[in-house]
Amino acid sequence: MQAGSAGRSRAPLTTERVLGAAVALADEGGVDALSMRRIAQSLGVVPMALYKHVANKNELLDGMVDAVVREIDPPARDTDWKTAVRGRVLSARRMLLRHPWAAQVIESRIKARTTPTPAVMEYLDSMIGVFRDGGFPLDLVHHALHVMGSRLLGFSQELFEDTSRTGADGEPDADAMRPEDMAARYPHVAALAMAVTHDPDSVVGAGCDDQFEFEFALDLTLDGLERLLRTA
Repeated sequence: MQAGSAGRSRAPLTTERVLGAAVALADEGGVDALSMRRIAQSLGVVPMALYKHVANKNELLDGMVDAVVREIDPPARDTDWKTAVRGRVLSARRMLLRHPWAAQVIESRIKARTTPTPAVMEYLDSMIGVFRDGGFPLDLVHHALHVMGSRLLGFSQELFEDTSRTGADGEPDADAMRPEDMAARYPHVAALAMAVTHDPDSVVGAGCDDQFEFEFALDLTLDGLERLLRTA
């Protein structure tokens, strides 16, 4: 037993281990009970050792978001867009059921940051790519993402808010990704952002016509109910 304990103590402390411990503690007691001290205790290290891997609580939460979002299955290959989207969204739901705290934290971190975390951006980019590969034009992709909204990953349409170049105080964000870098890393997100005409007064998110999106979703729902009624 002593040899095993010694082996565990010699295991290098990595960012992945820190985030894994944080996720496990949040799963057990909720994110509000999370602290650097508790994470350090679970890893058998002093709290200060954690700060070599996460600078503060916000960076810890961002890392936790990325860790759980990366649990979502990749898009299914050799299938139609509808099957691929459905499978991916159901995988996201399973992730949220495994981590009940995640939906709230994902949404709060999206609101707090100028852009979503890298894993959320990668997820969104790949979902847009599934629609595009299925033949959807960009404007219909945009409306589809609004309709699916909270079902995509448990967060709201504020993903569409155009805060990539300004901070929370409205000042330019020096750390924001340059447009050319955004296009290279997240080509589908960049293409959609360039195609959408922005409406700063929309409550759905800057860049979207709230009334149009509301009516679009309503009509789509009614059309679906009509189709079910005909087959009932």
